[in-house]
Amino acid sequence: MILRSVLVLVLLVGILSPASESLRFELQSSQTKCIAEDIKSNSMTVGKYHVVKPNEDHPLPDSHKLSVRVTSSYGNNFHSAEKVESGQFAFTASEQGDYTACFWVPEHSPQITVTVDFDWRTGVHTKDWTNVAKKGQVDAMELELKNLFDTVQSIHEEMFYLRAREEEMQELNKATTSKMFWLSFLSLFLCLSVAGLQFWHLKSFFEKKKLI
Repeated sequence: MILRSVLVLVLLVGILSPASESLRFELQSSQTKCIAEDIKSNSMTVGKYHVVKPNEDHPLPDSHKLSVRVTSSYGNNFHSAEKVESGQFAFTASEQGDYTACFWVPEHSPQITVTVDFDWRTGVHTKDWTNVAKKGQVDAMELELKNLFDTVQSIHEEMFYLRAREEEMQELNKATTSKMFWLSFLSLFLCLSVAGLQFWHLKSFFEKKKLI
């Protein structure tokens, strides 16, 4: 029974816990690459990025530096940087929806290719528990309990978020069904009206011709 509960908890953590995205991509000069993340309101998000040096023994040339901008789906700007080698951002989402991080390198001739490492964490994944353990001098068991508590709390919040989204979808379905009902009723009324007018017109025509 305990093993089954643990397996269920692991599955919930894997499915419902907020995302942690770490990736490496290439960016050519004059090209823009955007990465989107769906973040719910009041969630903490942290991002770190840096340009991979083509040669570790030499400083990064200005032509390989990039510009970054992080915006919400409503167009609000949460982070911006121009011609930097590395950087980071951290904020609490005030709006629910997709947040987009865009990277670009200025135009250069000949064309160059820049490699970027980007780590984007949201929710419980934003906390570095290793540093917490070092700073607080807590033992391994207490660290695991704190991590587990934070994960469970995140799952709890995510379940309420999904329930709210489900209620919104139900309300939308009800509204759509109601509109479709009245639209069908109106279409039926128009068809019957047109049929009645056609019948009345034909009857009047035949009566004038004294056919009936």
